[in-house]
Order: sequence, then C-alpha cells, then structure tokens
Amino acid sequence: MDVIEISRALSNETRLNILKWLKNPEQNFPPQGGSLGKPVDLKGGVCVSSIQEKAGVSPSTVSNYLSVLQNAGLLLSERYEKWTYYRRNEELISKYADYIKKEL
Repeated sequence: MDVIEISRALSNETRLNILKWLKNPEQNFPPQGGSLGKPVDLKGGVCVSSIQEKAGVSPSTVSNYLSVLQNAGLLLSERYEKWTYYRRNEELISKYADYIKKEL
C-alpha cells in the first residue's frame, strides 16, 4: 500500500466523489449492464459512461481520474465485451483507513 499515492489520488474533489458514489452504486447510478444482452455479475461495478455522466466531466478527464484511482489501488475494474466497469477496492480502502487511525 502506497499511502502517498493513495492520498494524492484522494486530493481531487471529483476523484473523491467517485469513490463516495461507488460506495453505494445502486443509489448513485442507473441500473448497470443493460447493454450486455445477458445477465452478468458486475459485483457492484459501474460503467465508465455512467461515472462520466454523473461527474459532469469529459470522457478523457474521467478516464484520467479512474486511472489515477486504479493506479493507487482504490478501484478494481472488469471488462465485459467493450465496456469497463469499476468498483471500489474495499480491502485496500479498509487498510488505508486503519493506517490513518493508527499512524496519524
């Protein structure tokens, strides 16, 4: 776990909001996976286009934000056909929270 990289990833309000929204995806995004044509367990993942629409930023900006969060380990992604779905890495978020509690 790279505490500095995680902290940098969380230093942007929109990236922080993305993580907050993904904590309860069913409350913050429309139903997912409708374009897949078959039932798939998305494990709470949300399509990039849904995140981009909610964030109100350009596709390239949301891609950058998701990349920063994923590189820090805060997001996991899975690709289904031509769509990528992102969800929180709860294990790492929990470790980071424990670190903050113990060390700061």
